[in-house]
Amino acid sequence: MRVLVIGATGAIGTRLVPQLKEAGHDVIGTSRSREKAVQLRSLGAEPVVLDALDAEAVRRTFVGARPEAVIYQATALADLSDLKNFDASFSSTNKLRTEGVDIMLAAADEAGVSRIVAQSYASHRYARVGGPVKSEEDPLDLAPPHPQSLAAMAHTDQAVTAAGGVALRYGAFYGDPADALASVVRAGQFPVIGDGAGIWSHVHLEDAASATVLALQHAGPAIYNIVDDDPAPTGVWLPELAKILGAPPPPQLSESDARALAGETMVIFGTESRGASNAKAKAELGWALRYPSWRQGFVATYGQARLDKQSA
Repeated sequence: MRVLVIGATGAIGTRLVPQLKEAGHDVIGTSRSREKAVQLRSLGAEPVVLDALDAEAVRRTFVGARPEAVIYQATALADLSDLKNFDASFSSTNKLRTEGVDIMLAAADEAGVSRIVAQSYASHRYARVGGPVKSEEDPLDLAPPHPQSLAAMAHTDQAVTAAGGVALRYGAFYGDPADALASVVRAGQFPVIGDGAGIWSHVHLEDAASATVLALQHAGPAIYNIVDDDPAPTGVWLPELAKILGAPPPPQLSESDARALAGETMVIFGTESRGASNAKAKAELGWALRYPSWRQGFVATYGQARLDKQSA
């Protein structure tokens, strides 16, 4: 198919474009800057400079590109700076997940594009009751400390599926040896909070991209958790990551101290969050993960980077 990827220069987009090309698709990729458009061309995509919140520019892009499918990956996650004020820090991404999604869907409808896949999120969204791992059918958290961000994700899910599309609830991304996760763990800035019982679901960027390619072939409406097989408590995966990085063990913080330093959202992530099940995605999409567990993926991503650094 001829596929338009909106937000093609992000962490997942740069993995997604080559996989789409390998699967035989023609790819048009958008970026917010001309500088990054050069990168898209090197990946094999036709580059387009686009502000995903400019409705007229998005409409013109659909008219000019004539796509048969659209994959919406627009976020502003690189701008995150203050997780204590979570909703404020995510405000740009929240706008892309609400106004941006609506603009994309209107343009797709006008252009007759009905095959739609969009980025959503799984980790830390499910109700903090019952078992540790949740399916797509389980209820979401109704009393989060960051309501605007969860409402924006819910808008994406609802609007995309109402249009007959597929919403992919990705886990916590990793897969770039130089990413922010590695940096904060090395610096001892990512603590285990309280009992460390909050469950995280991770997914390697390459696995997230492969699931996205498969979702293009699946008719909606549908929602899938795109996570690995191994949801794990913070008190398990975080010390293991520090060990793989050759970093000191993560500091321990009480809930009250963490609340004062990092805010209620991070306390919940560390102590109460539920993980997500990938059973539906594996069964319906035929998705096979390169890294079924973060344990394998962390070693492949960060262990090799550590060895390279030591040998340099």
